[in-house]
Amino acid sequence: MSNRQEQPLLNDWFEKHGITEVECLVSDLTGILKGKIMPAGKYLKGGRPRLPDSIFIQTVTGGYPDDEDIRFWNPAERDMELVPDPSAIYPVPWAEDPTVQIIHDCFYLTGEPVELAPRYVLKRVLDLYAARGWRPVVAPEVEFYLVKTNIDSDYPLEPPIGRSGRQESSRQSFSIDAVNEFDPLFEEMYDYCDAMNLDLDTLIHEEGAGQMEVNFQHGDPLALADQVVMFKRTLRETALRHGMYATFMAKPMANEPGSSMHIHQSLLDSKEGHNVFADEDGQPSRLFHAFIGGQQRYLPSVMPLLAPNVNSYRRLMRTETSGSAPINVEWGMDNRTVGLRVPVSTPEATRVENRLAGADANPYLVMAASLACGYLGMLGRLEPRPPMVGSAWSGGNKLPDDIGPALDMLHDCQPLADILGERFVNSYLAVKRAEHRAYFQVISSWEREHLLLRV
Repeated sequence: MSNRQEQPLLNDWFEKHGITEVECLVSDLTGILKGKIMPAGKYLKGGRPRLPDSIFIQTVTGGYPDDEDIRFWNPAERDMELVPDPSAIYPVPWAEDPTVQIIHDCFYLTGEPVELAPRYVLKRVLDLYAARGWRPVVAPEVEFYLVKTNIDSDYPLEPPIGRSGRQESSRQSFSIDAVNEFDPLFEEMYDYCDAMNLDLDTLIHEEGAGQMEVNFQHGDPLALADQVVMFKRTLRETALRHGMYATFMAKPMANEPGSSMHIHQSLLDSKEGHNVFADEDGQPSRLFHAFIGGQQRYLPSVMPLLAPNVNSYRRLMRTETSGSAPINVEWGMDNRTVGLRVPVSTPEATRVENRLAGADANPYLVMAASLACGYLGMLGRLEPRPPMVGSAWSGGNKLPDDIGPALDMLHDCQPLADILGERFVNSYLAVKRAEHRAYFQVISSWEREHLLLRV
């Protein structure tokens, strides 16, 4: 959209809501929101804001990869122009003054898109679908923990205190009373989300103590990725206002299950609007099976986007406290032991639930990666393995069990680099390897406890 087209929309929106301040937002590789805060008048009259493209090679610790790892990078740190998406405008309901937050796309001053931007990576994959006459539909499910505030990173996290004045001491899956312990927080969260038009569906208590799940209505992948990013920010802010933390770490507590980001995926014909995952007789179609075949073949190689941190792989370990986190890329009907679950549904709602991603992952990259794998399967007409009947746990772990091997698998998978973008994949690998090295420079309490005086 040109500046002349977008400006009247923004002017009208700002005037209608009396906006005085603008938060210009861009998601980095980790999913952290970067950007600028500007007076509304300057934003509308002063041209588009700019940021250096180096924000997309910044690690979660704020550092950068070694020069050798980013030899392909332009060391000049080129300026990017931030272009607002008028469909991604959200008020900031907790701000004292009328404030708006806008998600932006990134373009170089020469006009070409910044291929490292996670939102662009998802758009790139969606364009491939559109060229085939397909329109993906997704529905995210995001798990998280509420925990007591904790300013000492060496101290284990604990469940927060609820209205009863007590902590949860046992797992209470689907308990309404356990959710009601935090009614003031969730009522304010829903008020904020309503003000931002976030399309939340249900809220449930999950397996862990203080662990919850929010489900989103199904819709366009780009719009839903935007909403997940906004929801994470909103929930963190709401929790702080109620004296606790909300965390999307994949495995925040050793003796509790991890937190996931499940993605339900279906596929519509762009012209007719029907679900191409079902045949005319209502049975799963060839495209449906090829989509699963692609996910089975390529998801192990794209795990760094679904499980992006060292902590992510603690969730995927098969232990007594791992809950129902999958450790495989098998598929099955209404089976929660597999990585690719097909829920019981009408033909119109035939879909595949990818259960591998952690809540700590960047939603743009999770959706881009999962859809890329399915796309490759449909192009190659790949056949999936037979559906799993019964438990898939006995099949063992068919996924990389640590970030190091996972990065190697992504590096060696050229078809995914072709879909997601060579420069993006190389940059992502460099950032994650730098984070991996930084992690290994930290001596853990386990090492001090068991090795200090024994070896």
